[in-house]
Amino acid sequence: MTSFHPPEVLLLGPGPSPVAKRVLDAMARPTIGHLDPRFVGMMDELKELLRYAFETRNTLTVPISAPGSAGMEAAFVNLIEAGDKVVICQNGVFGARMRENVIRIGATPIMVNDPFGMPIDLGKTEAALKAHLGVKALAFVHAETSTGVESDAAALCKLAQEHGALSIVDAVTSLGGIPLRVDAWGCDAVYSGSQKCLSAPPGLSPLTFSDKAVSALKSRKTPVRSWFLDLGLVMNYWQGSGARAYHHTAPINMLYALHEALLMFREEGREAAFARHRQNHLRLVAGLATIGLDLLVAESARLPQLNAVKVPEGVDEGAVRKRLLTDFNIEIGAGLGELAGRIWRIGLMGTGSTAESVDRVVHALGVCLGARQA
Repeated sequence: MTSFHPPEVLLLGPGPSPVAKRVLDAMARPTIGHLDPRFVGMMDELKELLRYAFETRNTLTVPISAPGSAGMEAAFVNLIEAGDKVVICQNGVFGARMRENVIRIGATPIMVNDPFGMPIDLGKTEAALKAHLGVKALAFVHAETSTGVESDAAALCKLAQEHGALSIVDAVTSLGGIPLRVDAWGCDAVYSGSQKCLSAPPGLSPLTFSDKAVSALKSRKTPVRSWFLDLGLVMNYWQGSGARAYHHTAPINMLYALHEALLMFREEGREAAFARHRQNHLRLVAGLATIGLDLLVAESARLPQLNAVKVPEGVDEGAVRKRLLTDFNIEIGAGLGELAGRIWRIGLMGTGSTAESVDRVVHALGVCLGARQA
């Protein structure tokens, strides 16, 4: 065996996204102790950078030391107790994972189902909240990675507020790619991932809790069922001006990387980043049309950073993805769940959202499909 040297691959799937050299260089800096005062100073900067990205002043804003799936579990396990009722909106694969979290806690999921490829239906959601009194939380996916659909997070959080429920928002694919205005929309618990539109390596889950969510956490009748994800314990490490309480050995170099990626995001500016993602999405849609390809999702609900492309009749979608990887060093994603075999998922996230990326993948797809661009 020898050292592993990965090839240069253009990552245009559902994540991870391409990581800038500046971020990779940050990861290679010397490792210091996770309780070193200089590292603690960087942690405080990291929290402030995350507040900028989330558009929030929430005190409890931290990166969980695990990927986005752990962010999801942290939100549910800290806020939901056995016997609680949770309305879950499912219009893709990740709503089902929310349901699984609720069931394992011993709470009751109330499902609002919409077809894959469609945004969450506000009327059906409101009807579910009216039909079930005492709902603890409304949970939904803002940017559904499995389908490329954006749902109206502002309206959904407003519905939760009107019915006295907390809102739990999956923003794994939305943070950094489209507007996510946590304070303005009244979101209560929001989690994301480092490897999507922030373009840091996978392995961290940014999370933010409103004051209302923190109050719900503090007023629990039972202990949080996960020791590692108990935010009451985690925050003893992440906040305070004096000595921080040891909870776990933080992934020090990964946090360097997220800090650098967030610096890059702030330097570009939120609105500029959103506009870049939108511009490159439109370039992709136009390019795909020249080789006879269309998107699954209606234009009004399409995510610019995650594009669900219909596979033409008679095409072996797996063979196309394999050739893209082997002949062109481009990775795109397959469909999940009921969309398996029916779509490709092309991610234009973070540093991968460039005109050059769009032109490369359109050209390569055209070659693989034997299509000629007009």
